[in-house]
Amino acid sequence: MNCDARLVHVSRPVDLGSIKEGSYIIIDGEACRVVNREHFKPGKHGAAKVRLIAISIFTGSKKSIVSGVDSRVEVPMIDKRSGQIVSTTQNTVQVMDLETFETFETPRPDEAELGGTLSPGNEVEYWTFLGRSKIMRIKGGT
Repeated sequence: MNCDARLVHVSRPVDLGSIKEGSYIIIDGEACRVVNREHFKPGKHGAAKVRLIAISIFTGSKKSIVSGVDSRVEVPMIDKRSGQIVSTTQNTVQVMDLETFETFETPRPDEAELGGTLSPGNEVEYWTFLGRSKIMRIKGGT
């Protein structure tokens, strides 16, 4: 099986009105976590609207979207997997997937966010979405 087979469905469309805080959506081609949601009632000449403020998973930049509740937005399909750290550098971490045993490099996350130190042998949970990977948490050491 080709590694890219799991990347076939990278997103799915949903109504903007169904998105809640804590959900993930795609804004400007980037996967973002919704941190604030405002709902505006219909006015004299229009439909109800929603404003979402989200933070990019990979860059940390703030993004927003305002549109009608019935407009469609893309939600990324998130592949949550376990891996073991093989090696680390100042900017990257090499991870071996514990299911497929393939290795790959991913940008080194902020260790303060993870609540621990990344070192070879640590088991981590990483998420893959939109063809990019990010270490989300440290599961434990070996």
